[in-house]
Amino acid sequence: MTSISSRRLRKELTEIQTEGCPTGITLLSADNFETWYFSIEILGESLYQGEVFKLMFRFDSSYPISAPAVQFVVNQESTAPVHPHVYSNGHICASILGTEWSPVLSVSAVCVTLQSMLASCKSKERPVDNDRYVRYAPDNPKKTRFHYDGK
Repeated sequence: MTSISSRRLRKELTEIQTEGCPTGITLLSADNFETWYFSIEILGESLYQGEVFKLMFRFDSSYPISAPAVQFVVNQESTAPVHPHVYSNGHICASILGTEWSPVLSVSAVCVTLQSMLASCKSKERPVDNDRYVRYAPDNPKKTRFHYDGK
C-alpha cells in the first residue's frame, strides 16, 4: 500500500472512529487498509425500510485516485438487496464506483450514496442481465465495465 493510500485511509478511519458514521451506517471492521466492512440500514419509508445489508470495501494502492472495489456481501448470513443496480452476487452498478469516481469522495460518502440509492428505489427487481452477469462476473467488480444509463 502506498503512503498516499495509507495516509488517506488512516485519516478516514480516524474520522469515522472520532466522529462516527452517518445515521444508519456502522463500521463493522477495518483491521487493515485493504478491506473494510460496513452495515448499511435503509431508514425512513422505502421498499427497504428496516433492512440491513453488509458492504465490503477493498482498497488498492491507487486509492483515492482510483475508486475502491465496493460490493454487498453475499454469504450464509448476508444477501444483496434486490435492486435494479445490484446484482445477486453483490456487485453494484453505480457510476461513482466507476467513471464518476472522484478522489474527494470518501468511504462514508460512498455509503451514504448507496443508502440513498436504495432508499429512492421504486421497485425491487434485479438488473435485466443478472443471471448472465453473475455467471461470468470477475471476483472484483472493478474489472467490470458497467454501462451507466442514469436510470
